[in-house]
Amino acid sequence: MLQRNLKRLLGAAMIGAFIALPASALAQTSDAGFDTTIANSYAGAVLAGQSAEADLDLDTAIDLYAKALGYEPDNIDIKQRLMLLLFKSGRFEEGVELAEELKTETDVASVAALALGIDAMGKREFGRAQTLFDTSSAVDLERLLNGLLGAWAIYGEGDADKAISQVESLSGPDWYNIFKMFHIASIHELNGDKDAARRLYTSLILDQQAARTAPDTYIRATMALAGMEARGGNKRAALDALASGSAFANGYMPLETLHDMIEADMPPAADIASPEQGAAAVLFTIGSALNREGAQDYVALYLNFARALDPDNASTLIILGDLAANLEDIEGANEIYRAIPDNSVMHRVAQLQLGLNLADLGQVDEAKAYLNGLINENPDDLRSYLALGSVLSEAKEYDEMAENYDKAVKAIGVLPSRSHWNIYFQRGIAYERIKEWEKAEPNFKRALELFPNQPQVMNYLGYSWVDMNINLDEGMALIRDAVRLRPNDGYIVDSLGWAYYRLGEYDDAVEELERAAELLPGDPTINDHLGDAYWRAGRKTEAMFQWERSLTMEPEPEEIPKIEAKLEKGLPDDTEAKPATANTDKTESQPGTEAEAPQKESMTVPDTASQAAQYEVKPGQTLWNIAAEILGDGALYEQILQANPELNGRPDLIHPGQVINLP
Repeated sequence: MLQRNLKRLLGAAMIGAFIALPASALAQTSDAGFDTTIANSYAGAVLAGQSAEADLDLDTAIDLYAKALGYEPDNIDIKQRLMLLLFKSGRFEEGVELAEELKTETDVASVAALALGIDAMGKREFGRAQTLFDTSSAVDLERLLNGLLGAWAIYGEGDADKAISQVESLSGPDWYNIFKMFHIASIHELNGDKDAARRLYTSLILDQQAARTAPDTYIRATMALAGMEARGGNKRAALDALASGSAFANGYMPLETLHDMIEADMPPAADIASPEQGAAAVLFTIGSALNREGAQDYVALYLNFARALDPDNASTLIILGDLAANLEDIEGANEIYRAIPDNSVMHRVAQLQLGLNLADLGQVDEAKAYLNGLINENPDDLRSYLALGSVLSEAKEYDEMAENYDKAVKAIGVLPSRSHWNIYFQRGIAYERIKEWEKAEPNFKRALELFPNQPQVMNYLGYSWVDMNINLDEGMALIRDAVRLRPNDGYIVDSLGWAYYRLGEYDDAVEELERAAELLPGDPTINDHLGDAYWRAGRKTEAMFQWERSLTMEPEPEEIPKIEAKLEKGLPDDTEAKPATANTDKTESQPGTEAEAPQKESMTVPDTASQAAQYEVKPGQTLWNIAAEILGDGALYEQILQANPELNGRPDLIHPGQVINLP
């Protein structure tokens, strides 16, 4: 399996060196507060460097390890650690200097050889590069990686036939096929044999198995074929290629952008125009296929190597930016997104992410201005409204949020589709928050018309009715149905428990709220709710314990004095009192949060498959199709992968009749 073979990619000893680094040490948050001059000994520099790594401050860690080498210049362990950090932080040329010294060290020999080969490719020393890419490895992934890189080095020396023969000769598991086919097609295209390239690209994009094995490579092949046809003046063939790709990745923004460019007779430049870019594509196609939880170190290594060869490639930059953002290096992510060329099909994705990231940095006004600018540039791009709505919701600026979604609905026109459900849902939330229920309710109902049985909408609408003491039977039925669809969503279960509480059915409230607290034990609101239910059910000692627990979980500032008052005096006798706010605003079930906004090719999901409903796969379906149907966006297929660890990160392992977990 691809994921399992990854662990043997660089050899067992090398893995030990890699894992010794924190998995989160991809980010460069650069806490400028550390004074490296105070580390005045080898031990002090090493310990301080390890601390900087733990704080995600790679630049400082690098400085400190370099300082440690000043005390012990021949310390191999520190040199290895420093080399790996330099590569993972994108400082390729500095890392290569150490790679030359370390190429015979068993622990890092594979990485050093790979880096030296990449360096030779970048200098167009193709013969030297071939000697460094070892195709004799017993490890499947390492053999494929070096074999493809070696083929591009052979092509660099001018022998296309030999390069193609090398790729064809690579034997391995079935998942080799998509990578081999893509790179043979790319060599044909660069060599001028468009017919051969067309046949291979077409065969690849018609292969749904290939799409499920390596979605990013599949999409790249689709765009490569469309671009090649468009540059050759075959607009119809180019659009047909995109249509085939869109059947797998419906709604994927770069495909839509490329479609518009081709329609406007503005075909993109070829993605691979040199052997160096071909080698960079090898690192991208394999690195992107590994891009999932637990493999970020490897992905960062490969993609930074790819960036060293092809610094402006937008596909590589997008994933590197997402890696940085996921590790809370927001400024570093923004720097990467800004490097994406304006004429790239990925540019709009990067712009939207930039706007969201500005808000994450606390620059809310700047984020609003930036995203409003994107809306003005393209009023028909509904993702821009969702991004802005997310920022406004987080800032609790609900009047502006309502105005924003009014504009979005106007942009949709008179024939909304299923994919537009979230626009109406968010507009309903905005109006509910500003106490205009007569405007909110029709939007929730419209969202359910477009996407029947959508659990978040059912939960929100049902609880709102119960909270207002109207449509009680229908409201409770909606919440129960939402729980049935998402039985392990702690926030929706909490809503059911709190609805029982509002109705005075305290024993039922306790039962549901205890289950919600088991599902999400660290949530302050759920624990607060459970304390209230215990109190009303006569279990006052347990209530006190829950309220105390809630205070340790960083509740919203405005809730702290309320909880403290309950700890001092308990609840008032008036059972109609509302001691806490309904928990309809958390993570996936949170109205108006980033969870419903445009996604970073990667979103927050449950940690385990137990937090999921189930779905039976139908004939002909891919994970992208299922994500589009159930989650409203095909790009969220990775959430389904994460909810099904038995798939080992491979979308191709689903089959008709299989029951899978949904996030």
